[in-house]
Amino acid sequence: MDSGFGYFATHDAVGPGRLAQLVEQRGHQALLFSEHTHIQAAGAPPVRPDGGRLPRKYWHTYDPFVACTAAGLATTRLHVGTGVCLVPQHHPISLAKTVASVDDLTGGRFEFGVGAGWNEPEIRNHGVDPSRRFAVMKEHIEAMQRIWSHDEAEYHGNFVSFDPIWSWPKPSRRPYPPVLVGGTGPRVFERVLAYGDGWLPNYSPGVLERVRELFRLAEDAGKPVRVVMLSVPPDPAVLEACEKAGVARAMAWLPSAGLDRVQRDMDAFEAALAEMRGE
Repeated sequence: MDSGFGYFATHDAVGPGRLAQLVEQRGHQALLFSEHTHIQAAGAPPVRPDGGRLPRKYWHTYDPFVACTAAGLATTRLHVGTGVCLVPQHHPISLAKTVASVDDLTGGRFEFGVGAGWNEPEIRNHGVDPSRRFAVMKEHIEAMQRIWSHDEAEYHGNFVSFDPIWSWPKPSRRPYPPVLVGGTGPRVFERVLAYGDGWLPNYSPGVLERVRELFRLAEDAGKPVRVVMLSVPPDPAVLEACEKAGVARAMAWLPSAGLDRVQRDMDAFEAALAEMRGE
């Protein structure tokens, strides 16, 4: 099991390039960036899905693909990616080019974490009906996969439709970067098996039993999948349980803060990893 971090890259915290260098120097494998294009200013105060108050970092984030490019060009081995890209809030032809461009510029080190979003006003402001967001995401990803893997790509669905197009660059990683499907809803495994290469859940009590369930379903379907776990606490027992369950990568969230605070949180996670590994 390897390791990495998730990060809300904001304009008033450690920059993505500097942080990526630090993560790579410390021997971790990946850095994933969150996305919110905006947060509504009117109406009821925004809250997180768990009911907690929404931190200001949600409306101060850099574009994750710009952050990924900065991080990727500042490093040589580190995988960079989205954790997660809110796919329904993008046009699939444009997003396909963005993903392919970042993957090409980073030498095939991009990982595409995807989600449909949860903040309904934000989703509506992008012209998407929140009740159809998962169906929209499915078609957007299928259309992008067609663009990445075909010289002349064509797609016709209920939400996306285009006749044959040319679009380059193609991703460096063939046929395209790994699609890691976020979320822990009851139908998430359908999405992973339909168009994903892996699952990208946040850690919570009981989630490791679901990891085992996914592996059983994937084996029945004859489809290899991997699990990348976000929000893993700096707890050796939790890390050991993740490794035993078959998690490929454990990732902790870093604070959107200055360098000293970020390094303290990295130290705590690394100490837990070392204890788990018996180092």
